Amino acid sequence: MNEFALIFRNDFHPEAGYSPDKLQEIMKQWQTWMGGMAAKGQLANAGTRLGGDGKTVKPSNVITNGPYAEIKEMITGIIVIKAGDIDAATEIAKGCPILNAGGNVEVRDIIPMGSN
Repeated sequence: MNEFALIFRNDFHPEAGYSPDKLQEIMKQWQTWMGGMAAKGQLANAGTRLGGDGKTVKPSNVITNGPYAEIKEMITGIIVIKAGDIDAATEIAKGCPILNAGGNVEVRDIIPMGSN
């Protein structure tokens, strides 16, 4: 099995304006999706949800506020999954609940450190 990063992108606060019931429904969708991957041995890392605050350090120690302040969409979380190839990883990504909230999932292969 190979490992792939699923990188979640969405608006800064996609949950803004959702009712408590809708937020609970969204959380249930995430739990079901991730629980299904875990049950199949496809979840390599449970991931993390990223906040909106941040700074970017650029060459010559130039520091800017925000991870990507100039774009509307930003990375909101990352998980690592196991799949046979990128097509299988993409099929897994198709079930991601963020797609129901206007977000998207980038699928990237992970190259282990020390590999050529």
